[in-house]
Amino acid sequence: MARALLVGCGCRGRELGRALRDDGWEVRGTTRDPDRAGGLEAAGIEAAVADPNRIGTVIDHVADVTLVAWLLGSAGGDAEAVEAIHGPRLERLLEELVDTPVRGFLYDGAGSVDGATLRDGARVVGQASERWRIPVAVIEHDPADWRGWIDASRTEIHTLLGA
Repeated sequence: MARALLVGCGCRGRELGRALRDDGWEVRGTTRDPDRAGGLEAAGIEAAVADPNRIGTVIDHVADVTLVAWLLGSAGGDAEAVEAIHGPRLERLLEELVDTPVRGFLYDGAGSVDGATLRDGARVVGQASERWRIPVAVIEHDPADWRGWIDASRTEIHTLLGA
């Protein structure tokens, strides 16, 4: 059975996780806040405490994962930290994924984060795909269209893995 790691498993991530579970996937979702782990578990998603600004905490959760979804298009917080998770932190994660069983990567390229930052992140993902032959997809569907975003993400995940 395939397992997905949803990094940044907020409201949309939980809904995507439910949809993937309906497709037979096992789903693990990250939260920075250990107090929110219970909400993930209640949604049927295995909770993992990890911080996308500390890539080692994310890598700790990929040993048995087929796909990583970087769902941080609407990440909040310090502007420098948000830029880093769409730039050097993202690049570092992708480099680390080369030596793991991960066979696909989904990047959330739309949301409330500055458009230039999201375009930079999409560029990093594209370069990683070329350099390390990682199958990738960038979701640019408007997250305000909740159901459409879930469907587009789900379709891209299945397409990435040839399912």
